[in-house]
Amino acid sequence: MSFLIESRTRQRQRTPSRWASLVVLCAGTLMTVLDGNVVTVAMPAIQGDLGFSGPGLAWVVNAYLIPFGGLLLLVGRLGDLVGGKRMFTAGLAVFTVASVLCGVATSQATLVAARALQGIGGAMTSAVVLGMLVALFPEPREQARAIAVFSAVGAAGGALGTFLGGALTQALNWHWIFLINLPIGVLAWLAALRFLAPERGAGLGRGADYPGAALVTGALMLTVYAIVGAGDRGLAGTLVLAAVSLALFAAFTVRQARAPRPLLRLRLFRSRVLTGANAVQVLMIGGMFGFQYIGALYLQRVLGYGELLTGTAFLPAPIAIGVLMLGLSARTIARFGPYRVLLSGLVLISAGMALLSRAPVDGTYLADVLPPLLLLAAGFAAAMPAVTGLAMAGARAEDAGLASGLFNTTQVVGGSLGLAVLTTLAASRTDRLRHGGADLVAATASGYRLAFMVATGIAVAALVLAAGVLRTERATSGQPPANTPR
Repeated sequence: MSFLIESRTRQRQRTPSRWASLVVLCAGTLMTVLDGNVVTVAMPAIQGDLGFSGPGLAWVVNAYLIPFGGLLLLVGRLGDLVGGKRMFTAGLAVFTVASVLCGVATSQATLVAARALQGIGGAMTSAVVLGMLVALFPEPREQARAIAVFSAVGAAGGALGTFLGGALTQALNWHWIFLINLPIGVLAWLAALRFLAPERGAGLGRGADYPGAALVTGALMLTVYAIVGAGDRGLAGTLVLAAVSLALFAAFTVRQARAPRPLLRLRLFRSRVLTGANAVQVLMIGGMFGFQYIGALYLQRVLGYGELLTGTAFLPAPIAIGVLMLGLSARTIARFGPYRVLLSGLVLISAGMALLSRAPVDGTYLADVLPPLLLLAAGFAAAMPAVTGLAMAGARAEDAGLASGLFNTTQVVGGSLGLAVLTTLAASRTDRLRHGGADLVAATASGYRLAFMVATGIAVAALVLAAGVLRTERATSGQPPANTPR
């Protein structure tokens, strides 16, 4: 009896530190997620202040996305070797310093270079978070709750970034969208040192297959570069870059099959659930990321909203996501299984996108924006924790950092691809109508309607893929899917 009491006492003593660790991991994630969205509303102010051209302005976003997406797999593997805590705290430091450099930038070159450094720090921080979270909460029910909290922070942070970008830019100036990261970053770094348990990695002596790392990092960076610049480069140039990146990916795959210590163990992809969950995420995030960007433009360029009002209009989304994820997601997944919850979420996302595809010129917020916004928030609140749990369930403990890096990589690739496709389609439709003599606002609204219709198709494709690939007995019963073959 005394042994049982002592065991429970030790468990209660461990619990606060684990949840404190989760708060620290969420704080680091919140910074990187906010930064990916906070720039959107401030882009016109940055352009006016620093004199960016239209194509040049895109590099304020691209300079962050390219190293972020390109380095996730490499730093995820390095996190397995040196320990997640070391990689996470180093990433926080790099990201915070880079944020200050962005905030004090007075030239285009300085801002773009600092944004690239931010992307490196963001990759270092993000790549290991999910692996650390799964290790902290191995018990299925607690893990589901932890993933729900983590997903709520990430999802709500995306919409919150739009609000903060508008509020800070209008109340102060665009520099503060970056400088706000300084106190957050310092506090998160100190808390990480205090609460995160040190991890003994496999050791750098085991190697990270650096030739393979060079191949995949080059392939990922080239892929993101090809995607985010597709609208300005044209079809021919984009196809050439895509062909080169595919060749690099093929060389990387051959290298991983033969390397004694591969960077990406190909056995990970034997898990149908892990592979399918990442594929579903590419489509789901592609549609949602495009919605955030184009939705903000619709409010500003069609409905005439200002920066602060645009950010405020998005606030119901993070509130709904936070309430649903924290209050219902973990219990719903535990009861019905991640497969059913994911399908339900994707149905809601598809319905929300379909409603947005109306995008009338004379639309109103309450009738035409808020209902689909809430549907998308509810769908994302259900789908994101479910697909996260499915994607991480098949990885071994020693591959947790790599699986986390892979999951974050598919997020970036999906978001970049969706943004490039939807914005290119919207711009092409708008230009074609303008050349035909259509009114600017009407032509712009028509372009956004096309983008939202395509986003609806992407969401439906994610639903069909999930239904056909991710169904397993355990995924439908609330139990974690079977592990990847050992």
